Amino acid sequence: MTTQHQDRTGRVVALSEITEENWRDVADVAPTDDQRRFVAALGARYLLLSMRGDLWNSLAVLADDKVVGHVMWAFDTDDGSHWIGGMIVDAPEQGKGVGRAALLAVVDYLSALPGAKEVRLAYHPENVVAAALYETVGFEDTGDREDDDIVVGHPLVG
Repeated sequence: MTTQHQDRTGRVVALSEITEENWRDVADVAPTDDQRRFVAALGARYLLLSMRGDLWNSLAVLADDKVVGHVMWAFDTDDGSHWIGGMIVDAPEQGKGVGRAALLAVVDYLSALPGAKEVRLAYHPENVVAAALYETVGFEDTGDREDDDIVVGHPLVG
């Protein structure tokens, strides 16, 4: 099992715990302006959700040890699935394959957790770029909906 992959420029993309050394860089991660209707405007929002509640967990996304993104995940005790609640790739890092490599790393990471069965996420139907990414990584429509969002799932090998 690996929790790191390469982007299209050859950098190793991996997940890291949030630390005293990297939390500010993670908080400053920001998507492009046109993505802000689909994800938080800054990684800080997801960090606060992880810190102030007992549901979400945050991880830094690194490319060759530089913070380039953030991902938030949780475990659903009702159905035993793991959820990706938010993922942001910093605007200057987009278009390099970081998002795909990070998503593969998250699937690997969640697969290694005890009782892992499936990873799920929900996305807005107008977010066609994200939809294409999720499909290439193996996510499939579950038929479920969260408000207006489409819920997709990826089976895990744990």
